[in-house]
Amino acid sequence: MQFYVPLQPPKLQKELLDSNYQYREYLPNKSLESYVACYWTVDFHSSEQKKLHRIIPDGCADIIFDLRSSSFSKGAFVVGLMTEYEAINLTQKCSLFGIRFYSDTVYRFLRHPVSQFIGNPVFLEDIWGDEAAFMTEEIISANGISRIIEKVELKLKRFLLLNESKPNYLLQTGLQYIYATKGMISIRSLSEKLSYSERNIRRTFHKELGVSPKELSGIIRFQSLLQELYNSNQYSFTNIAIKYGYSDQPHFINNFRRYYGMSPNQVFKINSATQ
Repeated sequence: MQFYVPLQPPKLQKELLDSNYQYREYLPNKSLESYVACYWTVDFHSSEQKKLHRIIPDGCADIIFDLRSSSFSKGAFVVGLMTEYEAINLTQKCSLFGIRFYSDTVYRFLRHPVSQFIGNPVFLEDIWGDEAAFMTEEIISANGISRIIEKVELKLKRFLLLNESKPNYLLQTGLQYIYATKGMISIRSLSEKLSYSERNIRRTFHKELGVSPKELSGIIRFQSLLQELYNSNQYSFTNIAIKYGYSDQPHFINNFRRYYGMSPNQVFKINSATQ
């Protein structure tokens, strides 16, 4: 899984961060890196101004804890895969801790297909019962991020020991091909590699993830080119559009706007001479 690293806007646009608005990511323990892309925090401290917090599709599902919640039973919720960006105006102080899971392995922890969490967030209590409140209380009362992650990882490892359910071969192997090709694989090629019909693959992805393999491939392709732009000091938009299979630069820019809500030049501020 190490070849797929999803990104979110606060990491790409670090100029947006300030003393009142902070976003951080933390890597999981080696034993959990096949399941967890990262842990993340969002902290907004101001009560006198607002901040736009942007979230983009990354092919992952999240468990999010509200560290300011007054209710342990309602202090955590699950969010499934996104297919469009969302921009949230932060107007009140908030502190969030999130676990970003890879969508092909998160079933080991959620006990339900990711497809059930698309749309509105679902309280963790509705999935884990009383365990959710116990874990939320432990996290909220923990002293510092290191202690929070320590408690979370103990819980996740316990889930792996207790949950012996077998992975869905078609979904897991199919996703590995999508990751490995950076989303540039057709449903026909996927069908040939998996020795399953295209119809069967579509049905499995919809049932388990709530999205089509084509949609998910588009998200992984978008995230992969984000990673390349993020790691490059200079890059031609035209060249990257061609590299990632876009028919032309306008197609690339329209697709970028769909997932991000901004143009690539607004995000990366690349000199127009390199386009």
